[in-house]
Amino acid sequence: MEISKIVDDLPPSGIRAFFDLVLGMKDVISLGVGEPDFATPWNIREKAIYALEQGYTCYTSNKGMPELRKDLCLFLKEKYGMDYDWDLEILMTIGGSEAMDVACRTVLNPGDKVLVHEPCFVAYAPLVRLAGGVPVPIVTVAEEGFKVTPQKIAKAWQKGVKAMIFNYPCNPTGTSYTRAELLAIAKVVKKYNILVLSDEVYDELTYDFEHVPLSTLPGMRERVIYMNGFSKAYAMTGFRLGWVCGPEKVIAAMNKVHQYTIMCAPITSQMAAREAIRNGAKDVQVMKREYNRRRNFIVTSLNELGFSCHEPQGAFYAFPKVTHRLKGMTSLEFAKDLLEKEKVALVPGNAFGSHCADHVRISYASSYDNLKEAVARMKRYLEKYHGKS
Repeated sequence: MEISKIVDDLPPSGIRAFFDLVLGMKDVISLGVGEPDFATPWNIREKAIYALEQGYTCYTSNKGMPELRKDLCLFLKEKYGMDYDWDLEILMTIGGSEAMDVACRTVLNPGDKVLVHEPCFVAYAPLVRLAGGVPVPIVTVAEEGFKVTPQKIAKAWQKGVKAMIFNYPCNPTGTSYTRAELLAIAKVVKKYNILVLSDEVYDELTYDFEHVPLSTLPGMRERVIYMNGFSKAYAMTGFRLGWVCGPEKVIAAMNKVHQYTIMCAPITSQMAAREAIRNGAKDVQVMKREYNRRRNFIVTSLNELGFSCHEPQGAFYAFPKVTHRLKGMTSLEFAKDLLEKEKVALVPGNAFGSHCADHVRISYASSYDNLKEAVARMKRYLEKYHGKS
């Protein structure tokens, strides 16, 4: 049976492919998968249970429960001053991943080019290709905090560029942006008439300054498709619920794709999400404070080990450069060897971009004790096989 050439040419997820090696291994400390180690707060779980007990097991509107969309629009208005129509400009999706997939399939024509910053989440470029588009990399570097800048956008821009995927705080680097930095980016985006697919799923986990949604900046509302979800901030990964906001015409078109492929997001997840929006703020702050404590520990520890790690401003990842501390190893070889010898699982940097082979991604969405033990194991490994720094 012949497979689509686009699908056949796609590489498997660099994260999942590596973690197939972890399956069945005992005593592994996994700092790889980007999933909160906290359980979903009890009041949110209880609302899901109660919804099932009350018989909420049916379809909802394709766009999602009206009550949830109203809650979300009010939440965004109060938190960020965002002004979206609950009925016409918001769509509930199966996580942020479906939001990005549907956005790409909705706005791209075959051959359209999309700027994608690297390092980036592993799904972005494949989703562009699956929609018939052509990803064009914007290369960012550690020495500049992995920042996308107006200059880098202008340098990467070429004829045929229609859109840009923009993720902040960023997976895998934790890089985020101040309002001033975003205003500068918005200026060049408007100059080149670029549509921005803005993935802001880690917005609640910004540590050093307040998160500013790109669509709130002057002249950006009509050129931004804003995406978010419940997975990270509320520790609701398994509920698979996200949302997308944008101009009425775009959301109506996205809903066509959504209704033919998904129908609607699960009602149980939507009921739980209403509780998260209404009564989840305190738990979010508790988790955020703990992530920040872990961030400070892991960044300091990695630099003390002789790696080179910039300080992430959000999310729950560190992205240190490691190869200069190793004896001729690539980050992939290092990750495999560390897993085999010390049972610590990291993600090789090449999963996040072709020029990222000197780095690894470390998730600090793991307990503080696990992080301390992982650092001790890495130190033992380095001293035994690569000498003291």
